[in-house]
Amino acid sequence: MAARTPAPSGPKPDFFPGASLRSQVLAHTLRMTVKPLLGVWAQWPSPLWPAGLIDPAARIVPPLRGVGRHPVRLENCDAELIDAGTTGTSTVVLYLHGGGFLTCGLNTHRRLVSRISASAGASVLSVGYRMMPRHPIRDAIADGVDGYRWLLGHGFDAEKIVIAGDSAGGYLTFMTALTLADLDLPCPAGLVALSPLTDMDPAGKLAHPGADRCPVFPRSVLITFAGLPDQGARRRTTGKPRLSPVDCILAGLPPVLIQVGSTEMLYPDAVLMAERLAAAGVPITLEVWDRQVHVFQAAADLIPEAEHAIRQIGNFIRTATTTRTLHSDRADEMVALRSIRAKRLPRNAHHAGTNAS
Repeated sequence: MAARTPAPSGPKPDFFPGASLRSQVLAHTLRMTVKPLLGVWAQWPSPLWPAGLIDPAARIVPPLRGVGRHPVRLENCDAELIDAGTTGTSTVVLYLHGGGFLTCGLNTHRRLVSRISASAGASVLSVGYRMMPRHPIRDAIADGVDGYRWLLGHGFDAEKIVIAGDSAGGYLTFMTALTLADLDLPCPAGLVALSPLTDMDPAGKLAHPGADRCPVFPRSVLITFAGLPDQGARRRTTGKPRLSPVDCILAGLPPVLIQVGSTEMLYPDAVLMAERLAAAGVPITLEVWDRQVHVFQAAADLIPEAEHAIRQIGNFIRTATTTRTLHSDRADEMVALRSIRAKRLPRNAHHAGTNAS
């Protein structure tokens, strides 16, 4: 039996015990295939790797039955509005896909997005944001903000909008929400982050006892990935502070749901973000799923845990968009947040001296 992941010291997580046989087979398969491949990439992270072909190749994956797709053109990228039998709903999700800021897109995440749409009874605007190495991460954040503006401009009320994303898209979820305050845009109803990247410093992840147990990512990937945003910054800007969501002023954010697998590499990021959110007074639900792989929700065709997790996401979205919480005075809170957003929580010298996109 796998060793139990130590409990976080912050807000008590909702722990979902037991890994189904199918989820264990999935984890073993990824450990034997994807993890070695990513290890090779980490040794030679060349732009010649066909990362850009992954999303076009995913066009062959059949969409869910009965799902409506409507192409949307934002200022600098494509998006699509997904309706899984939810046409006419006033609730909408702004979705930012994962892929390490390097790969994936509308096609790879369409089935996951469609399932979230059906579970939440909400439309979903999935954003195909600009990615590295051609664009710095700040462009992806700007595209997330553009998607939010598009929703507001098409009649969706902020109190009915939830921003969601997985992995790198989880990073973008938090950074997009924080940027809205700086732009004097209304606060969304909630945030959902699946296996989110929240700390650009790999040290905490590499030091975690469970780092070697991750079925998807070898240690070398984190070390290589940590330098990629810096390379982009040197090419495209004189350098602005690289902010990690865990180091931002988080007070005033809406309720947050974080889901993470207990043995994945980004588990420490999820726990640290939950601790920082709780310390800032943000309502936070942290769900830890026993031995589930990175963004296991995308495997709903294969494992029962993914279906259960997506139901949890749907429940959270419905609650966030229909219930007044302790953060009902969000406008005042976001005004206060604007005045201090550029400040950072003191943690270590590494962050203070890091520049990136």
